[in-house]
Amino acid sequence: MSLPQSLRTSITPPELEFIASQQLIEIIPLIAMEKTAFISGAFGPLQPPRRAKIPLWIAINLKLKKKCHIVAPEWLSVEFLQSRLDEELSEPGYSRLPFRYAEVSKVLLDVASDDIQNTDKIRSLLKDLREARQAKSREGLEELNRSELSLSNLSSMEINEIRPFFVHAMGILTHLHRDASTED
Repeated sequence: MSLPQSLRTSITPPELEFIASQQLIEIIPLIAMEKTAFISGAFGPLQPPRRAKIPLWIAINLKLKKKCHIVAPEWLSVEFLQSRLDEELSEPGYSRLPFRYAEVSKVLLDVASDDIQNTDKIRSLLKDLREARQAKSREGLEELNRSELSLSNLSSMEINEIRPFFVHAMGILTHLHRDASTED
């Protein structure tokens, strides 16, 4: 959702990707490595061809050095995304997706597209999902009232996109409600 510059006060998409880089992801290491301690925790040991779960930022680093293959999460498949898109188009609410699906999928498709099957179809499905969810967000914001807004199953990127508009609109609605209350 594109907003005017005056309403863009949220975290930027690259900052959200940085936050999402703490997500654990499965890899198939191509090198052996002892257990290594980082500020965020200890990870490893890595022993090929045994799978290991490590933070996305380490997986990206290893992948760029050609020292691992990244295993795509279950939700980053044509079947899963197609079922969520069908649900999105047929149901009134938002379909359940991982909270940081947008950020993680972008990073994985940029860095590890050779480890993911059907990347073109996945990109297309992610784009269609995004557009369908944005349309629902716009519809929901058109019916905005001061007492309730239910937007369960939104992702971090979607929340970040509507936050500035929502905060501004709720401020105006609260002000109008307060003025209407004092006139009575």
